[in-house]
Amino acid sequence: MTDFELLKRAQAGEIRAFHTLFSEFQPQLKSYLYRLLANRNDVEDVAHDVFILAFENIGSFRAEASLKTWVFTIATNHARRHLKQRKRWVTDTFERTRDTAYEEPDVMQAIMHANQHAPQGVYEIREHIDYCFTCVSKMLPLEQQIALILKDIYDFKVKEIAGIMDTTYGVVKHLLHSARKTMIAIFDDTCALVSKRGVCNQCSELNGKFNPKQDRQAKLMKIKMVKDRSSYNVKELYALRAELVKGIDPLQAEGADLHEALMNINHRVNSDSPSN
Repeated sequence: MTDFELLKRAQAGEIRAFHTLFSEFQPQLKSYLYRLLANRNDVEDVAHDVFILAFENIGSFRAEASLKTWVFTIATNHARRHLKQRKRWVTDTFERTRDTAYEEPDVMQAIMHANQHAPQGVYEIREHIDYCFTCVSKMLPLEQQIALILKDIYDFKVKEIAGIMDTTYGVVKHLLHSARKTMIAIFDDTCALVSKRGVCNQCSELNGKFNPKQDRQAKLMKIKMVKDRSSYNVKELYALRAELVKGIDPLQAEGADLHEALMNINHRVNSDSPSN
C-alpha cells in the first residue's frame, strides 16, 4: 500500500494506517523530543499525546508540507507547552552536576548503578559528546534551541522550520545565528577536550571512572573532533559535533541509561538554581 493510500485510510479513521505512517519517523520524533525535554518519561508521555493529537486532526492535513513536518509541528507546540514554565539550564550545569555527584554519595551511587547494571549503561566518549550537546542546547532560549536542533541535527530546511515554529524565514535565520554563536561560546569556554581554556573535565573524569583500564588518550583519539582539533576553528568544531550527534539516537545508544541518570541530576541542579 502506498503512503497516499495509507493517508486516505488514516483520514477515513483507520488508526492502523496512521500508525504505519507515523512509525516511519517515530524514532526520530522521540529523539527530537528527548533533546528538548531531556527526560525519557516526559518523552513517552508527550510522544503518546502527539500521536493522539495527530490522528484526531489528520483530517485537516492538506499535504502543504510533508506528514513528518506536520507531525513535528504538533510535537514542537506540545513540547513548548510542556516546557513553558521551566527555566533554561544555567551555563555551569556540568560543574554543578559533577559537584553534586561527588558531594552526595546517593547521587554517585545512582550513577554507578546505571553504569554497572542498566542495559544501556556503557560509557563512550562519543555518546557523551552527544549528551553534552543536548545539555548545552538546553542553556539556550527555547526558540533558539528548537530552531537549532531542527536544522543542525534533523536537517529540516529553514522554510520548513519557519512553518513548524509559525514564524518567518528571517526570524529562523536569526535564531540559528544566535543559537550557534552561543553554543560555540559555551563549548569553547568549558570543553576541555577541544580547548586549553576548557574547565570541564567531565568526559575524562567519567572515562577514568567507568573505563579505568582503557588508555584515555587512545579513547579520545578515536574521535575525529578530538584527534584533529588543532586543525579546526571553533565554527568547524561545532559543525563536527553536530555531525557526530546526527548519527546517535540518545534513546537507543549504549549509554542511554547512564546519560538518563546524569540528566536527572542536571534537572535537579537547574531546578535549584536561581532564575536566568
